Amino acid sequence: MSKRNEPHQAPIAEYALVGDTRTAALISRSGSVDWLCLPRFDADPVFGRLIDQEHGGHFELSVDGSVEMRAYRSESAVLETRWRGSAGTATVTEAMPVNVKGFLPQMALVRHLECTAGEVVAQVRFDPRLGLPGRPPRWNRRGNGVICEWGALALLLQYFGVEALEPGKWVSMRLGQGQSLTLIASLADRTPAVFIPRQEALMLMEETDRDWRWWAAEIKYTGPFRPAVVRSLITLRLLTYSPSGAPVAAPTTSLPERLGGELNWDYRYAWPRDAGIGSGAFMAAGRTQEAQAFLRWLEIASRLTVPKMHVLYTLDGTPGHREREIKGVSGYHGSLPVRAANAAAEQHQLDVYGWVVETAWHLDSHGSDLDRASWRMIRSLADFVASSWRKPDAGIWEDRDQPRHHVSSKLMAFVALDRASRIARRRNQDAPRANTWEREREALRADIYAHGWNPILNTYTAAYGSENLDASVLLVAMSELENGRPERIKMTIDAVRQRLGAGGALVYRHLAPNGGPPDDGAFIACTFWLIDALARCGRLDDAEAVMVEAIKLGGELGLLAEEVDPGSGAMLGNHPQALSHAALVAAALSIEAARASASHQESFRTPREPGA
Repeated sequence: MSKRNEPHQAPIAEYALVGDTRTAALISRSGSVDWLCLPRFDADPVFGRLIDQEHGGHFELSVDGSVEMRAYRSESAVLETRWRGSAGTATVTEAMPVNVKGFLPQMALVRHLECTAGEVVAQVRFDPRLGLPGRPPRWNRRGNGVICEWGALALLLQYFGVEALEPGKWVSMRLGQGQSLTLIASLADRTPAVFIPRQEALMLMEETDRDWRWWAAEIKYTGPFRPAVVRSLITLRLLTYSPSGAPVAAPTTSLPERLGGELNWDYRYAWPRDAGIGSGAFMAAGRTQEAQAFLRWLEIASRLTVPKMHVLYTLDGTPGHREREIKGVSGYHGSLPVRAANAAAEQHQLDVYGWVVETAWHLDSHGSDLDRASWRMIRSLADFVASSWRKPDAGIWEDRDQPRHHVSSKLMAFVALDRASRIARRRNQDAPRANTWEREREALRADIYAHGWNPILNTYTAAYGSENLDASVLLVAMSELENGRPERIKMTIDAVRQRLGAGGALVYRHLAPNGGPPDDGAFIACTFWLIDALARCGRLDDAEAVMVEAIKLGGELGLLAEEVDPGSGAMLGNHPQALSHAALVAAALSIEAARASASHQESFRTPREPGA
């Protein structure tokens, strides 16, 4: 059928995320699972066609026709796709059960197709291939299923309502109104394969829907952007490896920041920076358990290196692996190289410390007392910043050139010292240490004023002595460096919008060395940092208008990659990205806080009407 001849790698924005907080599948709009690593996020893919078109596996369930609508169920991670064929309609429902209890598989992806009117032709192809490049399995048939094996790892496919399937072969069938088929792909990693009855699998899917709705009901944010905030927090939870509490930056590797280019990185690691921003978002929205789990994981992960902290860690909390290039794969639309691991693990990035201490401050200020181990870690991090903030670093964008005095790194070092001092004063502990942190904080403030501000350009710049602009300086608003002096924040906002604006709500991180557009796209998190800064300096109407446009970038699914091509509107980079979603939540909460503050002040400024 014609669908079999369509391009295999869909636009990045069209991939939906379905997961169980241990791993996640990316499913194209045409119904193909093109990415799924087993048994967890950072393992080899069994479906890897996303970046290995020739050899990568995939798992398609589709209808001969077109997609009318695709969306997640409200405040849930269950995905629904409505198809229209030439003579009927059908709905596909897909989910991975979470909180699995009892004698069930380690992982299960349930895919259910039901003909809702007339007659449709369903199409299935199950073609798992482990690794990059993908390797076909040894397989055998077992009742109404096939078991695919690669050594100790096995993937079982059970099928109901469809004729016998065979790996790599297309199967088509006609379904009339009310008829359905169900596919269950499940994992057995060094354990026996577990078969699930069809009705139990469908019940698990509905239980999963209820679990997500219950979880989302505890999100306290009720503002105008709640659908986007809830979708972002669900995405952040899906990207958190539940056995350890480690949040991955994204579930993918080597999706390009420029099509056909070399800016292709492995994001299947936990960056304390990204995780800290995400934890702050969870905390501010009322989900304290996720923020506490992050600090517990980081405290364990950093025990061998504290007070120094790695830029990234594995899901188990060990330092990142050596970066390597994978040969023999085609990449996403020819974007090479495809990389495994990330060399940024070896860098010194000063800003990381600020994000972690900020998370601890969020917890402490919201009444969740830090335990002794967490406070001990925070004190060590603040001590390290106090003694090392004068040194250059690689910066937030992980520059692989010479270290520099990046202004955003200094801003986040200021945050580390300031928030650690606040925690100590709040706890009425460690007064001598707090005195040192406050002294160094003020020295750092003066240093940023002297070297980070460009009086000719009237803005904070990328690095000390530089005339280049960097959107990360928008973090000056959240840092509270300029408390009581919003003029510099407003001038920095104006400079970023004028020089780094990429059209509409889009913002470049920085420009190319020649002053032109950079090699990569507009960075989505920078848009939300802009919104946050606008809200914090009182430009609420502007902040809300940009927020409305920014949320539209997520399309029908509400998912955000790392970047956007300003010319085509296409998503770029690994997808979906935790940093983009965490920054969205933070921006929405900043707008809400600023609006509440403005209303409170107005209530005191506006005289009451005299009584009748």
